Amino acid sequence: MNNRITFRLWGNFALFTDPITKIGGEKCSYHIPTYEALKGIARSIYWKPTFIWFIDKIRVIKQIRTQTKGIKPLNYSEGGNTLAFYNYLSNVEYQVQAHFEWNLQLPELTNDRIDGKHYEIAQKLLKRGGRRDIFLGTRECQGYVEPCVFGEGQGYYDDVPELSFGFMFHSFSYPEESGECKLYSKFWNAKMKHGIVEFPRPNDCSISKFVAHMQPVKFVPGISFSGLKEEGLYS
Repeated sequence: MNNRITFRLWGNFALFTDPITKIGGEKCSYHIPTYEALKGIARSIYWKPTFIWFIDKIRVIKQIRTQTKGIKPLNYSEGGNTLAFYNYLSNVEYQVQAHFEWNLQLPELTNDRIDGKHYEIAQKLLKRGGRRDIFLGTRECQGYVEPCVFGEGQGYYDDVPELSFGFMFHSFSYPEESGECKLYSKFWNAKMKHGIVEFPRPNDCSISKFVAHMQPVKFVPGISFSGLKEEGLYS
C-alpha cells in the first residue's frame, strides 16, 4: 500500500511550546518540532478519520536559532492585555517523512479503506500546499509545505554525530485512536543524529501520563466528514 509522503516544511518563525514554560504566560519553544505538531501539519495537508498519520523522522536543514519577542496576549480574567515574552525559533526549515495507517478503532469506516485513494489525494494536496493553513506550533507562525526527496540537499547538522535535546513532550494519545476512553500525554528523550531525528511510535514512548477521561469522537460518513468523494478531486 502506498502510504508515505515526504515534504519540505519551512517558515519565518515557529513556536513548539515547552509545556513547562506556559506558567505565567511566558512561552519558550523546543529546539525541534514535537511529534504532535508535525502530526497536526500532516493532518492539515490531508486527513480523514479513516486513517492515522505517523511521523517517521525529520531532518533539520537550517541552523537552530531563537528570537525573543514581546507579546501582548489577552487577559481573559481581567480584560485588556498583558505583557509577556515568547521565545521563538526563527527561519526554520525541515524535511519530514510521514506515513498513514488505517484506524482499526473505527470499523464503521471500513468501506473507505481504499488502497491508493488517500495516497493520491494526499500527494495532490501536498503539491497545492495543503488543504488547510499550515502553522508551526501556533497560529501566529505561518508555515509552508511542498513535496521533496528526504535527504536531498545540504543540512546544517549533517556532520554532527549526535545532539541531545533531553526530555520532551511527544504527543497525545486520543481515544478514537487508542481504543481507550482516556487521554494520555507521551514523553521521550529526543536525540538528533547527523541532522535527523527519528520519532518512536506513540505506544513506544518511555513515559506516558494520564490526563483525563474522554469519550471517543463518533464519525458518520456524509455528516461529520465528506465520505468517499473528495472536494474538487473526484466526480
